[in-house]
Amino acid sequence: MATNSFKSIHQHHHHTLRRRHSIDCPFSSSSFFLKPATITKNPSSSTSFSNHSLITFSVSNTTPTPTTSPTPNTPNPTTPFDVLEQHLSAQNFREADEETRRLLIVLAGKAATKRGYVFFSEVKFIPISDLKEIDSLWRKYSDNKFGYSVQKKIWNKVNRDFTKFFIKVAWMKKLEITEVDQYNYRAFPNEFIWEMNDETPEGHLPLTNALRGTQLLSSIFTHPAFVEEGEEDEEKEESSSNSGEDKGSVKKKGLFGDLRSKLFSKPDYSF
Repeated sequence: MATNSFKSIHQHHHHTLRRRHSIDCPFSSSSFFLKPATITKNPSSSTSFSNHSLITFSVSNTTPTPTTSPTPNTPNPTTPFDVLEQHLSAQNFREADEETRRLLIVLAGKAATKRGYVFFSEVKFIPISDLKEIDSLWRKYSDNKFGYSVQKKIWNKVNRDFTKFFIKVAWMKKLEITEVDQYNYRAFPNEFIWEMNDETPEGHLPLTNALRGTQLLSSIFTHPAFVEEGEEDEEKEESSSNSGEDKGSVKKKGLFGDLRSKLFSKPDYSF
């Protein structure tokens, strides 16, 4: 009777221990990342349960490498003309005009950058490709209405007469209160036209400062970037004429000659 009671107690104790070891692993998945459960038999275990199969879990406390989403395509490197293109594409022509002026100063060299404006004799140092790019952007976003090459064609049509050129591109306005045709400079910036529509004169933009004379604009128009076939001799003659002028002098020709007597108010041409 005692023996049977002992066996019953032993079996009950043995069954209870097996149940305790059959519970799930207590680790929370929020703290650990579990690998797939592996079941191994460990017959050589030194525990008192050597006659039973043990369920073991392989637990790793290392954080797995996070998965990265595909990186977007790296944008193309920025160019010196990105800001100009942004203004032009948005039809912000006044901002584009200011950026064009800034680019010419930078491209003309360190002396022009330090000085803050370009001498006509420095225009030749501006790379052909850069001047072409500036002109190309202006033409692209204005339907070929604005740009240096557009202005040069107008200049050629009026026989390179700057008086007629300024009137043609509406950098000057006609005074309607006089009996004879009289013109005056437009006041910068309010009297210039910053929108593009059917009434906007061809070649009105970009502006080029003529405060020190027309040599700067002439040097841009005769730059190799805008020389067309058959113009080489004319460009050399124009360049030779400009090179004989002193940098600080203002030669009275074109607009500053024939029209001077007709201008009765001080011009504001400081753009």
